[in-house]
Amino acid sequence: MDQKYYAGIDLGGTSIKMGICTETGQSVRELERPTPQGHYKDVLEVFQEMIHQLVSEAQISLDTVKGVGVGVPALLDIEKGYIYEIVNLGWKNVSLKEELEVLLGLPCYVDNDANTAALGEMWQGAGVGARHLICITVGTGIGGGLILNGDIYHGAIGLAGEIGHVTVRADEGQRCNCGKMGCLETETSATAMTYYGRKIAEAGESPPLAEVLKNTGAITAKDVIDVARQGDQAAQKILDQVGYYLGLSLAQLSNVLNPEKIVIGGGVSKAGDFFMEPIRKNFKKYALSKVSETAEIVPAKLGNRAGWLGAAWLVHRNVSNGGSLS
Repeated sequence: MDQKYYAGIDLGGTSIKMGICTETGQSVRELERPTPQGHYKDVLEVFQEMIHQLVSEAQISLDTVKGVGVGVPALLDIEKGYIYEIVNLGWKNVSLKEELEVLLGLPCYVDNDANTAALGEMWQGAGVGARHLICITVGTGIGGGLILNGDIYHGAIGLAGEIGHVTVRADEGQRCNCGKMGCLETETSATAMTYYGRKIAEAGESPPLAEVLKNTGAITAKDVIDVARQGDQAAQKILDQVGYYLGLSLAQLSNVLNPEKIVIGGGVSKAGDFFMEPIRKNFKKYALSKVSETAEIVPAKLGNRAGWLGAAWLVHRNVSNGGSLS
């Protein structure tokens, strides 16, 4: 039986990550290039160049690549692969699926990048073996994907999984970019940690962070975590707050969805148990006991490979196995 290959693309605001994998999800070849900032057709041309380079380097025929999946940071019609808007690239009203199929001569499948990252972790990462997952990414914002019965749950118009916009401080929280007050994203993201870290540094409540601010002119989420790990109580309060709101929100979602695993990714999750344990403690406190016993909270494993692998899984589902995880 001839080998089949699947291609996946993760389109970011600054870089494009693409890879080709086998039917079992094993990477054959990977490639990364900067994202062109001009017309969207410039990006499509880079997609074409990259896939031909990958096929050449892998020494396989393009005929053995059964399709291309694409994860995009966009509001889109998933079924049609039609992008309404990608704010950070200036795209509007792009028939991505249709244009890519003509350009590449391959079937194309498109989804939101948070969803493809979740699918990647389910297929080859921290979610292996589970068919019911909540996946969140703690970065500049809070991204999320819901996997129910082995596939992404999109909701009525494709917006399911917007975990970052669960309201946690309706009366006194910060205003979110979405326009609401007190979203989870405004209290627990790396951006939020930076904001609160700078506040306690400027107020003189955290001498170590004040020193960082004096020397560098900025505070990062990593700085907050590092000084908390060293015993700074003011920085620890920020992490306690992050753990409280994340644990509480994930408990409420889990009481509704009853997942097997909760996968937490993003740069902040690399802090390991020091970051994860407050989340687990509050999750256990607020989740139903049986829900808590069922759901394992784990750090993501794939890093920036999750997006393209999850996009390749879209091809796996649609072309080969009709949704099977094998």
